[in-house]
Amino acid sequence: MSRTMLVSRYIAFAVVAVAINLAVQRVVLLGGDNWLWFALALAAGTLAGLVVKYVLDKRWIFYDQTAGAAAQGRQFGLYTVMGLVTTAIFWVTETAFWLIWGTDAARELGAVIGLSIGYITKYQLDRRFVFRDRAT
Repeated sequence: MSRTMLVSRYIAFAVVAVAINLAVQRVVLLGGDNWLWFALALAAGTLAGLVVKYVLDKRWIFYDQTAGAAAQGRQFGLYTVMGLVTTAIFWVTETAFWLIWGTDAARELGAVIGLSIGYITKYQLDRRFVFRDRAT
């Protein structure tokens, strides 16, 4: 796969994961707008985006053929660990925008910026540690 195709796919998949993340957050935030609901929205959105991004990256970026529940469980666990630092970048950025401007639009802008930085970092970590035998 060409570098242009790889970057295009990765960006498209990141956009899909971000959209799912933010959609799940919006649904959760319908329940309330205090810190508890905000934290729940962050967690639910992050989990939804993580699962979608893992499935897309595994199949269409790294062409990984790992089979079996145990092996895939270990791989998803490692994928998740690699995402902890990048998730922190996302959460800190989103939270800072929300605290500074106090609007949903600012919160979502912070989320998009944080997720963008995080996904760039995550690709490098995944290529090196999660899908290293099949990295492109």
